Amino acid sequence: MEARRRLAVVTGAGSGIGAASVEALAKDGWRVACLDRDGAAAEAVARRAGEGHLARALDVADEAAVAACFAEIARQSSGIDALATCAGILDTTSFMELSPAIFRRIYEVNVIGTFLAIREAARHMTKGARICTVASVAGLRGGGIGGTGAYSASKGAVLALSKNAARSLAEKGISVNCVAPGPIDTPMLAGVWRQPGVRQRVESMVPQGRAGRPEEVGATIAWLLSPAASYVNGATLTVDGGLVMP
Repeated sequence: MEARRRLAVVTGAGSGIGAASVEALAKDGWRVACLDRDGAAAEAVARRAGEGHLARALDVADEAAVAACFAEIARQSSGIDALATCAGILDTTSFMELSPAIFRRIYEVNVIGTFLAIREAARHMTKGARICTVASVAGLRGGGIGGTGAYSASKGAVLALSKNAARSLAEKGISVNCVAPGPIDTPMLAGVWRQPGVRQRVESMVPQGRAGRPEEVGATIAWLLSPAASYVNGATLTVDGGLVMP
């Protein structure tokens, strides 16, 4: 009998860090379920990754849709072995211009969406499964690069949520870790980079003197989901060129 192929689920798989994570996982031999609000983008990423990968349109803030999607994937694949929560949105509204409506929109995707993906994946995981969430150095620094109040607060919440999930799911043998990327060349930051002088200012803050590439974060996520990271749990790994080192 042919051995079952390990299945990893990636939210926000249609572009940026999510798409790079799909590519890295596929190269490592995973079968990947590519989830994104833009279903066509998810399908394109799944096709580029090779044969046998899945693609689904999904709004991670829709609880019923998340539960149904993860249950379907688990049925088709006899379980879920790994999860990367790359879905997220950016907001650069200045502090005094922020509104509760903006906070709710950012939190629904970045925090509640991350929580729902973790919870529903964990229902279909067994001992040895691994989860990697995606926060941001904005959650460590309180913004100051691209994202401001609502975004940095949401990513700080992802950092705390990830640690709590690591504690809560340890009894099931599920490990949870987090990556906190610095400035990365993704479509999400394209608008920020277009502002005069912003890219130069941000890159001057990074000891390596440049923005990161999505594949550099994707490779880190793939490692955290691999057996090589079997004794890493509850950790946050910054992928930021040294931006927030002490």
